[in-house]
Amino acid sequence: MARPHANRSGTDNGSHRGLSRRSLLTGAVALGAAGSLGVAGCSRVPDEGKVLGGSLLDTLKGQGSVKIGIASEPPFGYVGDDGQATGEAPAIAKVIFERLGIGEIKPVPVDFGALIPGLKARQFDVVSAGMYINPLRCEQVLFSDPDYLMLDAFIVKKGNPHGIKRYEDIKAKGLKLASGKAYAQIDSAKAVGIGNILILPDQVAGLDAVAQGRVDAFAGTRITVSDAVKGSNRAEATEPFQPEIDGKPVYGAGGFAFRLSEQNFRDAFNEELLKLKENNYKELLEIVKPFGFGMADMTDLTAKELCAG
Repeated sequence: MARPHANRSGTDNGSHRGLSRRSLLTGAVALGAAGSLGVAGCSRVPDEGKVLGGSLLDTLKGQGSVKIGIASEPPFGYVGDDGQATGEAPAIAKVIFERLGIGEIKPVPVDFGALIPGLKARQFDVVSAGMYINPLRCEQVLFSDPDYLMLDAFIVKKGNPHGIKRYEDIKAKGLKLASGKAYAQIDSAKAVGIGNILILPDQVAGLDAVAQGRVDAFAGTRITVSDAVKGSNRAEATEPFQPEIDGKPVYGAGGFAFRLSEQNFRDAFNEELLKLKENNYKELLEIVKPFGFGMADMTDLTAKELCAG
């Protein structure tokens, strides 16, 4: 397997980066009417699980716009004060879609757990939410190669009174943990035997829960956690760390998701994404830097490797 970028500065033990930010969505979510058109001039929808070439890209070029599913989670993807999609993933999507001949991006905000069901139901055309790539999700959607790789961290009370550094500390000390709805940190916590995890809507609710003493820590990505505690005098972020399951690192690498029937669309997007990574990630870094991402978050892992587990 390809390694994360060699110039990354590990903040835990100097080794790897990242891990699953959110677990595989569970259950179906009620959705509204489907948004985007499928194959132009044809009403047949490909059977679920069958990978076809697809012509959605041509349809989107013709209409000049694309609907992107986001989960209202700064800094990965959210709607700004101007009503436009912003964040790390939408910023990348905007550049790539313009180069593919699609000038307008229309955000469709949904709960994180509704992203894959919404994509399948054609409520939007692509998931642009920094979704972690893992084997279970790869059975349901096609992923681009990842555009970042991220470590985990915790929100804890000021001074970190319990000395929490990893999930194993929470288990060993019998502490109470919270995480966000559908966050993959839940899987990492359960893997070390942590039970009764409090599931909260987001990191803001997590900050409140920690500050109020309802939980001892809230687990999220290092960037989500650090963003949540900015300016807080009640809580702080722990040092980022690389989670492991059964002694193996689980990489939290995020990418864009496409329907299984749209391989051509995914491949064209992926080709442009790879161009952004050329010259030591120069152009990609320029796009994501305003959202707190840097060289430490770059990776040469591929979707194929991450889907293989």
